[in-house]
Amino acid sequence: MSGFFEFAITYLPYLLQGALVTVEIAGISVVLGSVLGLIVGLGRVSHNKYISQISRFYIWVIRGTPLLLQLFAIHFALPTINEALTFPPFVSAVIALTMNAAAYIGEIARGAIQSIDRGQMEAARSLGLSYRQAMRRILVPQAFRRMLPPLGNEFIALIKESSLVSTIALYDLLRTGQQIISSTFRYIEIFALVGIIYLLLTTIMTYVVGKIEKKVGVYE
Repeated sequence: MSGFFEFAITYLPYLLQGALVTVEIAGISVVLGSVLGLIVGLGRVSHNKYISQISRFYIWVIRGTPLLLQLFAIHFALPTINEALTFPPFVSAVIALTMNAAAYIGEIARGAIQSIDRGQMEAARSLGLSYRQAMRRILVPQAFRRMLPPLGNEFIALIKESSLVSTIALYDLLRTGQQIISSTFRYIEIFALVGIIYLLLTTIMTYVVGKIEKKVGVYE
């Protein structure tokens, strides 16, 4: 056991550097994915059939294909179309995770908005509010509270799915662990440390989302 702790003390700083990259990728993707996902979700419930169909098609394509395929398409396939579409691994990872998260968040937003009683929209319109004003001031704030639990699950999944970026030579937590293994051949110790760090990251996210749910729940 003492040997494990000595090994951990030696290599933990390197793993934490990789974990920082993981947190950066997941954090940026969560923010951008939430914004894009809300736009997609609003598009799904739009009265404009073209916007609604475009949003539906986007969700269908992204949810129906593996994240790894999307990551490879952005990082490896796009540059073959145009050299201007060549991105550094970090940027490719953020684009892929953002687009993927947005599709799932879009469906979460759609479901939450459609779960609001239709009478609320009718009441808002009867008070003179336009459709956009009613959505912004009445429906979306209520839908947001209902979105929090599934959003929390999506954010946690995003942290774990970010491990796929190691396949495009981005030194995140998992890739760093693999590099250490290649020089030490200490599989069990490294996988244990990597697993503990991922578990810690998802636990922190669970705690943060839980606190937000309780705070928002006060206004229910």
